[in-house]
Amino acid sequence: MVETADAEPDDGAAETLDRPLPDGVRRRVVQIVSDGFGGLTVAELPAQLRQYARFAPNRRAKFAGNAMAAALETDPLFRQRIGEKLREAQPELCGALDSGAAPPAADPLDVAAAAYVLRPADWAKLVTAAGEEAQRADAERAGEESRAELERLREELERARELTRSETERLRTELDAARKETDVLHRKLRAAHSDVKRGEAALRKAVGEIEAVRAEGQAQVSAAESESRRLKSRLAETEAALEAARRAAREGRSVEDMRVRLLLDTVLDAAQGLRRELALPPVSVRPAETVDAVEPGRMTPKDIATRALSEHDPAVLDQLLALPQAHLVVDGYNVTKTGYPQMPLEKQRLRLLGQLSALAAQTGAEVTCVFDGAELAAPVLLAPPRGVRVLFSKPGVTADELIRQLVRAEPPGRPVIVASTDREVADGIAKAGARPVASAVLLKRLS
Repeated sequence: MVETADAEPDDGAAETLDRPLPDGVRRRVVQIVSDGFGGLTVAELPAQLRQYARFAPNRRAKFAGNAMAAALETDPLFRQRIGEKLREAQPELCGALDSGAAPPAADPLDVAAAAYVLRPADWAKLVTAAGEEAQRADAERAGEESRAELERLREELERARELTRSETERLRTELDAARKETDVLHRKLRAAHSDVKRGEAALRKAVGEIEAVRAEGQAQVSAAESESRRLKSRLAETEAALEAARRAAREGRSVEDMRVRLLLDTVLDAAQGLRRELALPPVSVRPAETVDAVEPGRMTPKDIATRALSEHDPAVLDQLLALPQAHLVVDGYNVTKTGYPQMPLEKQRLRLLGQLSALAAQTGAEVTCVFDGAELAAPVLLAPPRGVRVLFSKPGVTADELIRQLVRAEPPGRPVIVASTDREVADGIAKAGARPVASAVLLKRLS
């Protein structure tokens, strides 16, 4: 059998392929070499293939395919040994090739690969025919696959066309519905625009009304704040009076008792002063004394007429202060700014208070000097002079209002003299029963 194998390569040694070995045939050849590789010893292997001796067949075919194909082509002895292994593995195919006819049922690729390894007579034709057959089979298989793919693509195309038609119809329906909805939305949008314009007009009108109401409200708030300040001032006065009444009650007397007692003292002093001024005898009046006549040493109507004085005469102020329990209330800054306005306020106050102290000592009258607290930049550190009560109005209260409060606090009938050139103050205190005197009259009396 070895001799036959040795003779067959010699017969076909001169034959060569006129084209490259087909890929399918080459893969089968490499597989045949890989299968027969394991049956050979390391010494029987070509030097370039010995490193793959321990590889598994599949791994050997993968990594040493090119090397095995090259060794099979260039090394006749190695090809003969692989051919022997192939004859042992496939005796029927090899026997048919030796006889010159391939089995009709054999795979053309297997036939071509076996012919390439065994190299029988006309092996090149067998390899070429097997390659062409394999290519025809591949072409037929590819054509069948192409036809199947074409049929599948045609079916997919038909389905896509059907789907496109249905999708187009659906989209056309949705488009019609969307157009109708767009028309409805356009109508609603136009209506909304009209509503917005009407709303903006109503808003502008409402804003104008709100501004008017706000202005009116601010005016009312201002009026209410003014009224509130006035009421707070009256409330403060009432609370002060109530507190004074409570203190008086705790001390065993009430404000009314004090006012009555003060009025009683005023009446008594007035009666005594009248008795002294009229020179009434201590005895009671006799009927004979009622006869109209002029007695020696008595005042005549002509003498009484000469006693009338001008209202600008400082003697008027002396007469008023000579009344029993007289109370002189001075509008401080009104007097100082009338007499010496060029001086600083502090010096104006000190000068006036010094003069009032001397006046109080001379007349024995109660003297109260009122200054406007709004003129102060800081609290005043001032020791009131002897015989003079010094008062500053509180924040929010004018000196005029404080003077009116002092006049209202006095009992009816007590002589109260107010020195001020302010006509509003003079009219107000005159209604309350006090006697107004011009600031110039006081200044003349003090000088």
